[in-house]
Amino acid sequence: MEAWLSFSAADLAQTRFAVSPLWEVVTSFRVLAQRSDPAPHQRWAAQVRPRIVRAGLDRGRLAALVPAHGYLADFLNPTPAGPFPTLGAELDAVRRTPAGQVREDLRKLAVEGGGGGRLQSLHDDPEAVLPKVADEIEAYWELALAPYWARVQKVLEADVFHRARQVAEHGSARVLSELHETVRWDDGTLRLVRRHCALTRDQAGSGLLLVPSVFVWPRVLTRFVHPDPPQLAYPARRFGSVWEGRTTAATDAVAAVLGRSRTLLLAALDTPASTTQLATHSGLSAAGVSQHLIALRNAGLVTAHRSGRSVLYARTSVADQLLDPS
Repeated sequence: MEAWLSFSAADLAQTRFAVSPLWEVVTSFRVLAQRSDPAPHQRWAAQVRPRIVRAGLDRGRLAALVPAHGYLADFLNPTPAGPFPTLGAELDAVRRTPAGQVREDLRKLAVEGGGGGRLQSLHDDPEAVLPKVADEIEAYWELALAPYWARVQKVLEADVFHRARQVAEHGSARVLSELHETVRWDDGTLRLVRRHCALTRDQAGSGLLLVPSVFVWPRVLTRFVHPDPPQLAYPARRFGSVWEGRTTAATDAVAAVLGRSRTLLLAALDTPASTTQLATHSGLSAAGVSQHLIALRNAGLVTAHRSGRSVLYARTSVADQLLDPS
């Protein structure tokens, strides 16, 4: 089946890009909900899934709102106000979702056999329960995405800047045709093949919001909620590079400035790790690792993220650039 969305000159003029933390929340949660992990994300899923299970997030409201397949609740992806919204700003918008929209989304979930008893209280009193949904999302973010966000954000922003240049050089039509194999532009119409539902301009407002995503591959996802502009989440360019190991050709030069122990720890943080894991990997004492991590964190080279009783440390984009300046 093919769906199509017509465009006027005004719609094209209002087409824009945005990097959305909440789109990465729902698409990554869907990856974890599936029976098998897509090859590009297996490394990430193997690290994250045990944390999510220990926290009970695989059995909460977010899991009911984002099933492994089919419809997911539209209110989880409010329209970003700008090109690079923060998670906090997007969660504020979720908390303000009108009760009518929440109940309509839950009705759509129920039609496809989703939702269930976990969402009854949300249906009965959206204003009181939406903050609890936002709290769940924040807990999930801290465990599953925050330790990796510097890498994810770099890929997403690079995609936006690349496509903005393409629009300037070749026009919107060409860029829309290159988003995904199932998306093409044809004489004022955006066509999406292999869609199971029709799309019409009456379902949403004017314009189009294009959202690159690391986790949405191998498909695209749409959001049509009137009067918001339609949203299209598509796989970002080089999304798989997020999980590739970083080269460390510059470690000797960095070690001359930071010291060999701290450079060794930065190199080991190619994957987020706890103090105990880093001590085992490096051969340093846990106390020594802790002191080095405090210094690296104060310098903006690592970030800390709580995972149950332990804390995971992750390299920042600044540290990545130091270790791989190419």
